[in-house]
Amino acid sequence: MTTPERNSEHEAVGAYALGILDQAEAARFEVHLAGCNYCSAQLDEFMGIEPLLATLAETPTPVHDTGVLHAKPGPQVLPRLLGEVSDHRRKARRRGRYLLAAAAALVLGGPPVAVWATAGDSGDSGRTTAGNTAEAAFRDGMQEKVTATDPVSKVAATVATAEKAWGTDTVLELKNVRGPEKCSLIAVSKNGDEEIVTSWSVPEWGYGIPGSDHPGAKNPLYIHGGSAMAPKDIDRFEVRTFDGDRLVTVNS
Repeated sequence: MTTPERNSEHEAVGAYALGILDQAEAARFEVHLAGCNYCSAQLDEFMGIEPLLATLAETPTPVHDTGVLHAKPGPQVLPRLLGEVSDHRRKARRRGRYLLAAAAALVLGGPPVAVWATAGDSGDSGRTTAGNTAEAAFRDGMQEKVTATDPVSKVAATVATAEKAWGTDTVLELKNVRGPEKCSLIAVSKNGDEEIVTSWSVPEWGYGIPGSDHPGAKNPLYIHGGSAMAPKDIDRFEVRTFDGDRLVTVNS
């Protein structure tokens, strides 16, 4: 297999795709192309940019004896076209990296990359699989729990924690909170540093509202998150709105 070093043979792939090589140059490149996987792949990518190449197809004329018809672009068109093709290829590679990162997050993810939540939905009180996991972890998987109710807002929160090698695994149970609102659970260290553990939206009907007529509002919110802080370094947890209002403080 030919290695993709930069030389005239490899650089000719763009000109060949656009049909601007003369007959002898095209014939030499086709000999090279037959044994070069790199140039074959490059040619496939260039030829896949059909909308760009179509702009050049005004008066096709044969330029070598392979029977393929090409159009000759003007001298200003080629640099622009090749630049657009290169930009297309960069974007495709970037999308591929994002998809790969997302797949890795799904396979390897822990609380820092996956937030699990459950509560009443818009029309029922069903639970998602992820929500079942959060509630199950809260009830059965974590022994350390602290609870507090704010005397003003009346919001009640219980934070369950478990020490991990990476920090603190956390599940929040939240009750008597009304929406619409956007909130975060904040871990505050003993020296005053803060870290967002997880965030969520509160629907209009709220979470954990006793006696509510809305079936989804009767259930507490269970949401899973994580902190890089060790449990021994956390002084307290605070539930705050995105506007900065503190709804409840739970001392660690």
